Amino acid sequence: MKLLYISHGGGPMPLLGDPGHQALVDYLSGLPEKIGKPSAILVVSAHWEEAVPTITAGAAPPLIYDYYGFPEESYHIAYPCPGEPGLARQVKDVLQGAGIEARLDVQRGFDHGLFVPLKLMYPAADIPCVQLSLVSSLDAEAHLAVGRALQALDYENLLVLGSGFSFHNMKAFFGRPDASADARNDAFQNWLEDTLANRQLPEAERYRRLADWQEAPHARFCHPREEHLLPLHVCYGIAGKACDYHDSVTVLGKRSKMIGWGLG
Repeated sequence: MKLLYISHGGGPMPLLGDPGHQALVDYLSGLPEKIGKPSAILVVSAHWEEAVPTITAGAAPPLIYDYYGFPEESYHIAYPCPGEPGLARQVKDVLQGAGIEARLDVQRGFDHGLFVPLKLMYPAADIPCVQLSLVSSLDAEAHLAVGRALQALDYENLLVLGSGFSFHNMKAFFGRPDASADARNDAFQNWLEDTLANRQLPEAERYRRLADWQEAPHARFCHPREEHLLPLHVCYGIAGKACDYHDSVTVLGKRSKMIGWGLG
């Protein structure tokens, strides 16, 4: 199983030629050279929250244009990848086997946390995809537990994609240039890198840091609301160890992290 947490950019902007997303577009477009082509992709998107973990189970989910105020073309983006009901059922089964209530949703489509990055990474849209919701409590340990349960998945050549954003302060993105904001973001990104990549950390300490992520430097400045960070908790919960890959990309002027396990 390959695991990758990405910063996916702002809404459909990576697909609209926005200069502030060019580095991200180049990065995501080049990722398949590093990670290859998976048999299926399980996406944990920051843009779907449910009371219990919920999994798309349709054979051909439609797209959900879950953004507003963008050019008309952004509401006609196509990404006709198939669903994978068999994988969806397996995700539900392993969660329930770990004592976590879960359900399938055969009606829901794919939101932009899935189709925007995957249109850049795998534009042919020929890889079956399943999307897994966050838990609306936004409890960090609940998402670590979901990841631990997903360790039991048995699906050959599966990519688990945590689609979020390691910096997600909208006012800072679109406000005036602010060196102090960049310094606060750097402190948090450095903490995140050390937490996930430092092999000297005992796993109990790595887990504790992620469970208590609000204690990190400038955590609530970087994440006034944590939904864009929690896909990382699911990925780490599956891995249970230090990452073997990390990188930084500047998006909308802010440093953002990409973190992976088993990619090469």
